[in-house]
Parts: sequence; C-alpha cells; structure tokens
Amino acid sequence: MTSISIDRVDKIYPNNFQAIHNLSLEVEDGEFLVLVGPSGCGKSTALRMVAGLEEISAGEMKIGDRVVNDIEPKNRDIAMVFQNYALYPHKTVAENIGFALKLAKVPKKEIAQRVAEAAQMLELSEQLDKRPGQLSGGQRQRVAMGRAIVREPAAFLMDEPLSNLDAKLRVQMRADISRLQRQLGVTTIYVTHDQVEAMTMGDRVAVLKDGRLQQVDTPQELYDRPANVFVAAFIGSPSMNLFEAALEGNEIRFGSHRLTLPEATFADRPGLRAYNGQTIIVGVRPEDLDDASLVSPLEAGTTIASTVDLTEALGSEIVAHFELDAPPADPGNPDAADDARGGAVARFDPRSTCRAGDSVEVAVTVRNLHFFDLGTHTSIWD
Repeated sequence: MTSISIDRVDKIYPNNFQAIHNLSLEVEDGEFLVLVGPSGCGKSTALRMVAGLEEISAGEMKIGDRVVNDIEPKNRDIAMVFQNYALYPHKTVAENIGFALKLAKVPKKEIAQRVAEAAQMLELSEQLDKRPGQLSGGQRQRVAMGRAIVREPAAFLMDEPLSNLDAKLRVQMRADISRLQRQLGVTTIYVTHDQVEAMTMGDRVAVLKDGRLQQVDTPQELYDRPANVFVAAFIGSPSMNLFEAALEGNEIRFGSHRLTLPEATFADRPGLRAYNGQTIIVGVRPEDLDDASLVSPLEAGTTIASTVDLTEALGSEIVAHFELDAPPADPGNPDAADDARGGAVARFDPRSTCRAGDSVEVAVTVRNLHFFDLGTHTSIWD
C-alpha cells in the first residue's frame, strides 16, 4: 500500500530560477494522477523530484510512510518510464525487460517467469527474442513498460511516455496504459502536456502553470468547474472562448451581443449577483455553440449573430470559426482586450450548411456559461 505525499515543496536552481513554488499534492494508494500543463510549467521537474533525480530546495517528499528527501533514487522503490524508452539496443526484449532484476541478483528462474508474465500482459510474448531495432514505436514503449512492471515497484512515474508516437498509436497506448495501471493497482504519477491524455487517463488531474499548482480534481470537475481562466482555457479542445463582458441585471453584454441568463445561473453561482454593473470575463465552450437553424426550440436571448470566417468539416462535427465584436480575454496575452473584436470557435452539428462568408445565427447554451473575476481571473461561484 503506497501513497505519495508532496508537502510544500520548492525547487530553486543555483541561478535563483524557481521552477516549483510551494507544491503540495497527495496521491492516494493505487491512484493514477496526471500532471499536466504547458511546456516549462515544472511538471517534469516535479516528477523528477519524486524520483530523486532532482534535489528539492524546501518541503517534504514521502513515498508511503518514508520521508525520501535524502534517499537515493535506486532506494525509493519506484520505476520510471521515459519518452525515449531508454532501451539497450544490443539486448533482446526479454533481456531488456529483465535487466533490472538481473542487477538485483534475482534468480534466473524467477526472472524468466516475471518477464514471461509481463510480456503476456503487454502482448509481447512473440517478440521476446527480438531486439529493439526490430520493433515498432508502440512495441518499444511496451518493452519500457514491461521493464517497469517486472520490478513490482511501489509506484510508477511516467514522463511523457507517448510523445514520440504517432496519433493513432497514442490513442491505443493511452488505453493500454490505463488498463494496465488499473489491473496492477500501482500508484502512478503521469506527466503530459496533452490535456486529452490527461482527461482520458487520470483519476485526478493536477494542472500546473509557472511552477504553481492551479487546480487538482477529477477530469469532469476540471471541465465543469475550472478554478480560474487558465484552467478553463487549458482544459478542453478547442479551447474555451473568453471575452470581457458586462453583467447588467439578468443579461450579459459583450460588444453588441446580449444573452439572457436564467435564474438557475444565479442559483448555481450566488456570487455572480455582486458583479452587477461590473465588467467580468465570460467563457463559453465551443461545444455549447451551435448553428441556431438546427436548434429547436430556441429561447429568447440565447443567440448571437456573426459571419463565418472558416469551417472545418470533421465528419462528426463542423468546427466553425467566426468573429464577435467583443474584446477577447486571453490569459496568455493581457493586451488582448485592446482588440475590439475577438475570434470564437464553435462545434456545429455536422448537418449545418454554413460556409465561410455566410451570416450565421449562433445558439448559445446559456446555462453552461462560465464567469470569472476580471482582476483575479478566478471563477465566480459563491
């Protein structure tokens, strides 16, 4: 039974750059926790500190009941899987999988048994006599997984293990890793920059930005109740549309557009009424926008008018791009609101006939709008 505790941990490099700020996370026994965020946010640094490959500057790290701040990586009872596989090219698959056991002087018979069991689990039984150069990318990643599995560690640490695979293989390997982790029940921390991986694989997801934890919760909670503008924009694909808007009674106004908010919105977000007469940030996900000609019945105050700039037909949906005469709120660009118009993206029903240049009435699922404080960028709820 192994949990991982990260308590108020900092990482400061000799040049005084602080990569991690006061990070606290509790990973439960058997949990699959994903660390996600943009490049340079500190997620790999955090993982390497758990592994012991980076020293921590402050705070406490525990694996199980042991404080491991000063314990060597080899004595932490963890197994790490990297994005580059790190396989020995001159050794067979069987030798690669069992190499750590050989170093630990495990009896040959037991090594053979554990390697065979891992190979069967990973569908590598027919590849045991081959060398890594004879395998596909997906098979090489499975070998790296097998090498971790046979050690029977207290925890798996995975650093972007799928980033070198093509899109189709990534989808397959996502499912394989999730299935294996649940089958083995091993506590796992998984690092990725891909929010789709994070949402589909994690029991919980921790979102990092500039070395600071933004929010940790289940994938659905992150999607439904993002803590701030950054999480709202990072989780979901395409990204949430964000605009500066004025709350006027039960209406939200952005540019020339007005939407009527139902009483349920204020019941769900009691704190929203305090912003009456103020400018806030309103967010709407692309999946909550549709071609109004296909929506019935339409309620008053739930549509906006625009002109289509571009459409992308994906078969199951049409991704429509259009502009609104409203100032955008871009968390990565504080000057974005200086623009009088902002781009928006919608996921239309595939039956929509709209094309670039067409005038279009866009139906908004108003009850799903998100609202954020303009100054703090935090979500408005209570």
